[in-house]
Amino acid sequence: MTDTSPSLDPAFLALPLRSLADAALARAAELGAAHADFRLERVRSASWRLRDARPAGTSDTLQLGFAVRVVHGGAWGFAAGVDLTPSAAARVAEQAVAMARLSAGIGAASGTEDLVELAEEPVYPDATWVSSYQVNPFEVSDAEKTALLADWSSRLLGAEDVSHVSATLLTVQENKFYADSAGTVTTQQRIRLHPELEAVSVDETTGAFDSMRTLAPPVGRGWEYLRGTGWDWESELAELPVLLAEKMKAPSIEAGRYDLVVDPTNLWLTIHESIGHATELDRALGYEAAYAGTSFATFDRLGSLRYGSDVMHVTGDRTAEHGLSTIGYDDEGVRTQSWDLVKDGTLVGYQLDRRMARLKGLGRSNGCAFADSPGHVPVQRMANVSLQPAADGPDTAGLIAGVEDGVYIAGDRSWSIDMQRYNFQFTGQRAYRIRGGRLAGQVKDFAYQATTTDFWGSMEAVGGPQTYQLGGAFNCGKAQPGQVAAVSHGCPSALFRSVNILNTQQEAGR
Repeated sequence: MTDTSPSLDPAFLALPLRSLADAALARAAELGAAHADFRLERVRSASWRLRDARPAGTSDTLQLGFAVRVVHGGAWGFAAGVDLTPSAAARVAEQAVAMARLSAGIGAASGTEDLVELAEEPVYPDATWVSSYQVNPFEVSDAEKTALLADWSSRLLGAEDVSHVSATLLTVQENKFYADSAGTVTTQQRIRLHPELEAVSVDETTGAFDSMRTLAPPVGRGWEYLRGTGWDWESELAELPVLLAEKMKAPSIEAGRYDLVVDPTNLWLTIHESIGHATELDRALGYEAAYAGTSFATFDRLGSLRYGSDVMHVTGDRTAEHGLSTIGYDDEGVRTQSWDLVKDGTLVGYQLDRRMARLKGLGRSNGCAFADSPGHVPVQRMANVSLQPAADGPDTAGLIAGVEDGVYIAGDRSWSIDMQRYNFQFTGQRAYRIRGGRLAGQVKDFAYQATTTDFWGSMEAVGGPQTYQLGGAFNCGKAQPGQVAAVSHGCPSALFRSVNILNTQQEAGR
């Protein structure tokens, strides 16, 4: 039988990976570094955009370079370069050590010296890892990509109530080589992509308009995803114009408290904002505040904070198949893993890198260090943070059947949350009134609002494995200078009792 599994790109393997690493690590050791790591990356990103089935723009960019990071004198040092020669790698190592010496001096002079120590990690001398996909999208012609997006757009435009259609496709191939002074060497490759179509309806008489996007999430898959592996595109494209037409005629929701059934296509984002960012340990400790602020889930509440109801079980996972944050080894040479963040409604863990793990005596890192380019230093980034289903839980219809008067929400849209990840509101692509355990037509102008602990505390039931789905995003921001990371969040459908529902049109008029 022929092995058809993907393999490491020969063009990447042909780069002088080992010789550059050897030169950098040797020079760092000569200069007295207690720890040194070398990371060479090649990241190719491409996108295609269509407007009303006509090409509106494309891009294809390549980042190639390397970085050296050291611990010297109890301080971090970091430098990066693009000249792929051993002499340049050695010079970059010298620059990293010089930066560490400068940082150590500033810390000592200011009285804020905080020595950098790293959690222990086994050595992996020659590890390789390739993500799970069948067809590399970069091996598919631009003409085929554009033709598929144009065909899908034309299908939507053929519907009576669709006025405009935008289509986008984002693809990334990321190759990383890592080596450190302890002896770990890893070589990895992962593919991810995000197709999306949005239909717009305009009432020419009144000027009213609305839109609706596909619910298909970004994934760690290849071109096979657009051919129906992992998502039923045919069904979604067929129903989207019908749902949009219904939404255009839907009544505005009456504000009040409702029972809420949230579909995985919406709930993933609430998980990202209210759990994912809140359980990053650097935020909880106040080391990080960029983009998303710090966290109400402070370290002194580990093991005691009542995050949600008893049915709440949330894991961090960097190993989930097709997850956007999935990798074999992180950017500190840590083998990735899965662990509990919230168990039986209680905060029991955080997302860690090696320094944060050692700083708080938490044992090994759980593999959450990541840099989005060869020119950026690794920081602690989000794992695939996911709400677990109930082994014998109901399907979505079963959850809806348990609601006498409520709302069912699907698809993500806008969101807002405070800088402690505590007070929030979320909208969605579509919402339906529930009456007597059945869907009773779409409503619009809706948002659900709560505090994090009240919302998750109101969760009465989660669906079974048949409702579980990975959602996610390409564009999670963090750090200064800013970095962007892709991350997935899995969850089942879930039932929440007595949630505050806002009418966004009324709120806007205040």
